[in-house]
Amino acid sequence: MKFIVYCRKSTEQEERQALSIPAQLAELRQFAARERLEIVASLCEAQTARKPGRAEYGRMLEMLERGEADGILAWHPDRLARNAIDGGNILHLLDTGKLKALKFPTFWFEPTPQGKFMLAIAFGQSKYYVDNLAENVKRGQREKVRRGEWTWPAPLGYRNNRETRNIESDPETASFVRKTFELYATGNYTLLSLRNELTRLGLRTRKGKQLPVSNLQRMLQYKVYCGIIEMNGEQFQGAFDPIVSKHLFDDVQKVLRQRGKSQRRRKHKFPFIGWLQCATCGCSITAEIQKGHHYYHCTHKRGDCSLRKYAREEIILDEAKRIVEQVSLPDEWSENMLRKLDNEKTGEKSDHRASVQHLNKQLENVEQKLGDLLDLRLEGALDTEEYLAKKNKFIARKVSLTHDLKDAEQNHSNWIEPMRDMIVRSREAKKLLSSENSEAFPAFLKSIGSNFVWNGNAVQWEAARGWRALAESRGFRTWWAGLDSNQRRRKASRFTVCPV
Repeated sequence: MKFIVYCRKSTEQEERQALSIPAQLAELRQFAARERLEIVASLCEAQTARKPGRAEYGRMLEMLERGEADGILAWHPDRLARNAIDGGNILHLLDTGKLKALKFPTFWFEPTPQGKFMLAIAFGQSKYYVDNLAENVKRGQREKVRRGEWTWPAPLGYRNNRETRNIESDPETASFVRKTFELYATGNYTLLSLRNELTRLGLRTRKGKQLPVSNLQRMLQYKVYCGIIEMNGEQFQGAFDPIVSKHLFDDVQKVLRQRGKSQRRRKHKFPFIGWLQCATCGCSITAEIQKGHHYYHCTHKRGDCSLRKYAREEIILDEAKRIVEQVSLPDEWSENMLRKLDNEKTGEKSDHRASVQHLNKQLENVEQKLGDLLDLRLEGALDTEEYLAKKNKFIARKVSLTHDLKDAEQNHSNWIEPMRDMIVRSREAKKLLSSENSEAFPAFLKSIGSNFVWNGNAVQWEAARGWRALAESRGFRTWWAGLDSNQRRRKASRFTVCPV
């Protein structure tokens, strides 16, 4: 009788204590020599038997079907099958007589009804073991995730810490991830141009290639970077430091949604397309060329619109310059404000304590709502879908508040640097007025406001926080421009950062 020696070593973690393939071969050859069995082939593979589809196992069955062998020699039935299909194939070959014998050093088998019954039980026990082990692993993963621990290989920007069994920021790549979110949040980059910029800065894959655009898009949508772990549709707060803030992550998602809208390719560049909307119907403002000039008008995609007036690009550009002029600070004023900022930290301590207390109270309120939500779920008042939807919102809010609280505790004057940046950008905005690059205007204006609409005569917009006061103080700057240098110097000595 001819036998096939079959050895298998699973690559999964739960199989680490099983005998290795060389050890199995040595034991089986000694057994074959002792029992005087004829060996016609030795097939080995390192693959889990939890699912069907093993190559060497399929080759063994084909040899039995063709009559090239009569029996199988293996260490234990669980080496042959841990799923119902593979176990059923063995039993079917026994029933048809194409498999006449099965030999195991650790298991007795005879091709009788009782022997087949015991073999089926052994296959069932093997399947139960791997199924139960999988459930135990999943249960352990769920518990780790509840504690905020990352259970998978670390994504780009993080590295696995074997001591804490969690992830931590990777000093070499975390800055690239943070830069990726900061650049894309400006709205001035497509995914392709962002990839090229990151490549220029030195970000590459482990094989030294450019990062694929699809990977870059997934990275921008990966919530782990703002400290949220998502598993089976449920979100948990991570017990590791986020690379980006929740506010920055949300800004990136807004840009991704805007970029996701299909846009038709155009032969000509119209710098103000994608920036303006119609004040009447809310449709986008498009452009076309007539007699060598660029004209902007409503797309009328939502039906008839009362705004039928066309505007030349020069008019739109003048409106953009008007807004830039509104938020441009006089040099004397900005210099004085920057000096005043250096002295503001001393008066921030009391406000800092109040801010921390307020954030702590909000955080306690969110945690209380999460507890109440869980009680409703346990009482059956909410189904799983409703529970997860509400819980994920509270988790996102909790992560955002935790980040704000951490910033407030570490730096009670963290508003000063954004204020300083705003003053510097406002001072330098005047350079745009003399620039010939019209594409620079929408990029700058998007960073200081939103909801830019065209009403046929002027551009209306909503200024961002901080910039709103600058935009509304045009009367002050007109008065300021009428003063001579001595008058300005005397007036500037009394200005503080309060108006902004």
